[in-house]
Amino acid sequence: MARSTRRDFLKLSTLGAAGLSAGAQTKPPNFVVIFLDDAGYADFHPFAKPDYPTPNVARLAGQGCRFTNFHVPQAVCSASRSALLSGCYPGRTKVFGAHGPRARGLDPSYATLGNVLQGAGYKTAVFGKWHIGDQEDTRPPARGFDESGGLMYSNDMWEFHPERPEQYSKFPLQYWNNGKVTIDRVTPEHQPHLTTWYTERAVDFIQRRKNDPFLLYVPHSMPHVPLFVSKRFKGKSGRGLFADVMMEIDWSVGEITKALKKAGVENNTLVLFTSDNGPWTSYGNHAGKTPFREAKGTGFDGGTRSPCIVRFPGRVAAGTESRRAWCTLDVLPTFAHLAGASLPRNPVDGRNVWDLVRGAPGAVNPHEYYAFSTGPNFEGVFSGDGKWKLHLPHGYRVVDQVGKDGAAGKYRQEKIELSLFDMENDPLESTNVLNKYPEVAARLTGYAEDHRRRFYT
Repeated sequence: MARSTRRDFLKLSTLGAAGLSAGAQTKPPNFVVIFLDDAGYADFHPFAKPDYPTPNVARLAGQGCRFTNFHVPQAVCSASRSALLSGCYPGRTKVFGAHGPRARGLDPSYATLGNVLQGAGYKTAVFGKWHIGDQEDTRPPARGFDESGGLMYSNDMWEFHPERPEQYSKFPLQYWNNGKVTIDRVTPEHQPHLTTWYTERAVDFIQRRKNDPFLLYVPHSMPHVPLFVSKRFKGKSGRGLFADVMMEIDWSVGEITKALKKAGVENNTLVLFTSDNGPWTSYGNHAGKTPFREAKGTGFDGGTRSPCIVRFPGRVAAGTESRRAWCTLDVLPTFAHLAGASLPRNPVDGRNVWDLVRGAPGAVNPHEYYAFSTGPNFEGVFSGDGKWKLHLPHGYRVVDQVGKDGAAGKYRQEKIELSLFDMENDPLESTNVLNKYPEVAARLTGYAEDHRRRFYT
């Protein structure tokens, strides 16, 4: 995309680097976003105590802040990724659910984080699973990324899909590098290399671009099923394939953070580590875990609440934990603020939450509410401070029978009535307190009605 075209996405903004502490270096910060696929909140130390080691993720948390109330607005692949990269609700962009091969994806009228930072002089790269467009003008090279490599959609959308092989066999799963197909048909022999390939490209990018401000986005394909792991980690955990996969992802985190240190840019780089949604629990021993209600594909916290770590030496206090709520929608405007970049011309639903992220005294979340949805169905809101959550009446799926060793499980459908949950005292969303706190229910219902009117009518 030509430079002048990128600028067409942008407008003048008063946001700048004022959020940095006094005396901070003036060079624009780098950004690294490690975005996992279907990783559960409880899949890593120190969020929980899984029976396999994740020392690099634990070290990252020890060097930064662990956020325990971080959310995505929809707990499904494409919708979640689109929200992260655009800062817009799925109800605005109409990117719902998980898009298949050759799908349109995120309309180019919505700028991505790549567009925003590229327009501010950043070098940008994405290595991993894209999944917000598989057409010429919606793939990474046309969406603000100078370098790219990986899959255009989920690694199960291939001829070996456990439930719909006929549908996906029409389109071979392809591996792309910088806008060109380099593997025309990804096979079971290729998939064990995905985590390694993404990591090697990320490390190489850091080494080559250390003198430039850069954005590095690493959306891993794993631990989305089907699970694959390299020979180096196969059987390493002694706890099964899923644990092996998680150990390899942890290794990847370590390689990327070591590369930042070796390149001398560690202290001027913000690293964000999180997942697109909760675990796909119907896959049983090939899925992660969450302590919260339900999982991927629902509006309950088991689907929308993801583990999150932010490391930014000298700006975010090391070894800290924050229960303050924020969302992937806020990443684009917050990064733009730190980079001194202009916001897009198109509307952005996220807000700059830098003061909240850095733990500034008295910082409050600027959102009155966050909305959550599943597919095209708007399901409710939670307060910007994360204390209250309102479910509108809606249906949702519950795992009825788990699969094993890569086989899909089975679901049943249930319904929830209009419900208010006190998330501070009941994070499992188990007790409806609608009648106990009618004034809170009325306030959140007003937010929900306004959100539906603006995005769903």
